[in-house]
Amino acid sequence: MTRNICLTIEYDGTRFSGWQVQRVKAGKRVKTIQEEIEKAGKKLFGKKISLLGAGRTDAGVHAEAQKANFKLGTTLPLYNIEKGLNSYLPKDIAVILAEDAGDDFHARFDAKEKLYRYTIINRNTRSPLLNRYAAFVYRELDADAMKKAAKYFVGKKDFRSFQASDKKEKDSVRTVTRCDIVVKPPVIEIYVQADGFLYNMVRNIAGTLIDVGRGRTKPEEIAEILSKKDRTTAGQTAPAKGLCLVKVSY
Repeated sequence: MTRNICLTIEYDGTRFSGWQVQRVKAGKRVKTIQEEIEKAGKKLFGKKISLLGAGRTDAGVHAEAQKANFKLGTTLPLYNIEKGLNSYLPKDIAVILAEDAGDDFHARFDAKEKLYRYTIINRNTRSPLLNRYAAFVYRELDADAMKKAAKYFVGKKDFRSFQASDKKEKDSVRTVTRCDIVVKPPVIEIYVQADGFLYNMVRNIAGTLIDVGRGRTKPEEIAEILSKKDRTTAGQTAPAKGLCLVKVSY
């Protein structure tokens, strides 16, 4: 009997070229999260699995609870699938849960919302412990100004100004249900939850909020940036290492 198995996956994306399997670049094959799990699956089941992920995280981006599913005829108990995959995976990838899903479940198309967290270390010196997981900003940021600016992102809006300049999607309207700034000195966290994201959208929002914190952009200017639908009006793209996929809601 063919089963539809859903995995919840945690990973440190530092060593990987993102989630999705990629073609060979300049004669060299790059490592991706999806490929590593599919390789582990072939070793465990003795046959190829095709993993469908909820989101295509970029190179260097992390995840606490990425979701992915695959269909396979196997009688192996879920516990053994979870432990078996982990035995073949590198230490920076782990399957934290394996579940049986309905036949029609699709990790990407059935997702209602995704929650991302962007982490900033804001102090005078870099942090060796957080270096892989946070962007370092040495000048003190105005968190109150960032909180005011964050409110402008909430709602159904056209986020063309926050889309990567080299990735144009026909529909750039998304509904953001949460954009919060959480301060845990010396760490500042930006949480963004939406029904979908444009390429680099969260990192561009984070970069713009950092500009607000530095005083380069006023909180009320966010409305104007959104209305212009022009990537050049928004802030820089924040480093990938500060971004983490926290949750996928169904």
